[in-house]
Amino acid sequence: MALSAKLQLRQSQSLVMTPQLMQSIKLLQLTHVELERFVDEEIERNPLLERVDPQEDAATDQVHKSREEEIRTDDWYQPDGSATSETMSAQLDTSLENVFPDDPGAAPRLGPDLAAQWKSAGSGGGGDSDGFDLEDIAAARLTLRDHVSEQIAFAFANAASRLIAHELADGLDDAGYFRGDGADIVERLGAQPREVEAVLATCRTFDPPGLFARDLADCLGLQLARANRLDPAMRTLLAHLDLLARRDFQALKRLCGVDEEDLLDMLAEIRTLDPRPGTAFSVGAIDTIVADVEVKPAGDGSWAVELNPETLPRVLVDQIYFAQVSSQTKNAGERDFLAECLQNANWLTRSLDQRAKTILKVASEIVRQQDAFLLHGVRHLRPLNLRTVADAIGMHESTVSRVTSNKYMLTPRGVFELRYFFTASIASAAGGDAHSSEAVRDRIRQMIEEEASEDVLSDDAIVDRLKGEGVDIARRTVAKYREGMNIPSSVQRRREKRAMSSVGSR
Repeated sequence: MALSAKLQLRQSQSLVMTPQLMQSIKLLQLTHVELERFVDEEIERNPLLERVDPQEDAATDQVHKSREEEIRTDDWYQPDGSATSETMSAQLDTSLENVFPDDPGAAPRLGPDLAAQWKSAGSGGGGDSDGFDLEDIAAARLTLRDHVSEQIAFAFANAASRLIAHELADGLDDAGYFRGDGADIVERLGAQPREVEAVLATCRTFDPPGLFARDLADCLGLQLARANRLDPAMRTLLAHLDLLARRDFQALKRLCGVDEEDLLDMLAEIRTLDPRPGTAFSVGAIDTIVADVEVKPAGDGSWAVELNPETLPRVLVDQIYFAQVSSQTKNAGERDFLAECLQNANWLTRSLDQRAKTILKVASEIVRQQDAFLLHGVRHLRPLNLRTVADAIGMHESTVSRVTSNKYMLTPRGVFELRYFFTASIASAAGGDAHSSEAVRDRIRQMIEEEASEDVLSDDAIVDRLKGEGVDIARRTVAKYREGMNIPSSVQRRREKRAMSSVGSR
C-alpha cells in the first residue's frame, strides 16, 4: 500500500478550561476568609483593582461616575461594572462537653472608669476616632507559662534549680500535663537525674493542682492528694479508669473493696476534679463562624434571603487610573500590560458578582425546600440532595456542591452549614413521605434523653418506637446514629443512670 499525504476536515467539540474559567470555579468553593486572602493577593498584583469600604460605597460610585464622564479614553478602553451584595453576619458560640465540669474562667476586664481613661488617651482627648479604641485591643491574659514562671521564682532560691524548672515548664502541654523528657533535660543541662526529679516533684505541688502530671490518672491523683483523699481504694479506682469509662461499677466495687455507697461517694468526688488544669490559662484564638447568608421572615409571610457583605468583598476596577495612565503610555509592552490588568480586573469583579448571585440562588432554593424546618424545627427537615437543588435552579450538581462547601446560613433557628440541609432519606413505614435522617437522629436523641433509669431503651426498642411513628429503620442504622452522637449503649446508660439516681436520692 502506497503512503500518501492528504487533507481531511473534521469537526469536534471540546471544553477548554481557560485560566479565567478555572478562577471562577475556584472562587465558588472558597470560604470568606480564603476569598479575602485571594482578593488581597489580586489587589497586590493588579494596580487597577481597589477595595472599597461599604460605608464609602455610594460616595465612591458617585465620584467615579462623575469623573468618568470627564475623561477621554482610547477606543479599546471598555469600562465594566462591579459586584454588590447585602446584609448581616452572625457568630456561633460553641461549647465543649466533658464528663468533668469545665470552668476555665473569664478573661480579666477593666472597670468602666479605667476603660474610659484608656479610650480618652487613645483618641488624644478629642472627639474623632483616629486613635485606637480599647475594644480593638485584646486584653492580655495570663498564660500557663507565665503562671508557672511566677511560682518558680518563689519556689526555688537556687539559680540552677530555677533553670531546670523552666526547662520542665517548656514541656507542659495546653492541658498542663508534662510531656517533656527528663533524661533529655539531664543531658542538655548536665544536671544530676535526682536533681531534676526533685525539681519536678516541687513543680508538681504548684497551683492549680494537677500541673506537671504524666497522664489523667496522675493528674487526678495529684488533686486528691492535695485534698488528703488519696486512699488505697481511690488509688485503685484511678488505676482502672477504663472500667469507669465503661460504667462497669460491679468490677470497680470488687477491685476497690468497697460497697455501692462508698463507690458512689468516690465517683462524686472524681467528678469535682479538673482533668485539664492548664486550660484555664488557654489563650488560643476562638474561631468564629460568620454566616454567608441571612434568612429572616418577610412581611408577606415568606422568607427574605440576603447575602452578608462581610463575606463578599467590595472590589472595584479603577477605570479612572487606567485612563490616566494609558493616555500617557507610548510603549507597546506597557500598553499590553495595562490591557491585561484591565481584563483580569473586570473578570474578577464579574466572577465575584457571579459567585454572590450563585450563592444567593442556591440558598434561596434551600430555604424554599426546607420551609417546614424554618417554621417548625428539625423534626420537619425534609430529605434533600444536591441533584434536587441543581435541577430546580438549572445548575450542575458539582456547582451546587462547591457553593455549599464551608458556607453558613443564619436562620431564626440558629446558624447552620448549608450542607446541614442535605440529608439522606429514610423510608416511611406507612408508605407516606420519607423522613430526613437528621430528623430521625433528633428523635432518637430525644427518646434517650427522656428515658428513665428503670426503663432504658435498647436499640431494638428504639426501632419499634420509630416504626410506630412511621419510620422504617433498621437496628444497625439506629446503632450507627447513636454511636455518631456519642451516646453509649443501653447497658452503659443503665449503669450510669442508676448510679446518678442513687447519688441524687441521697
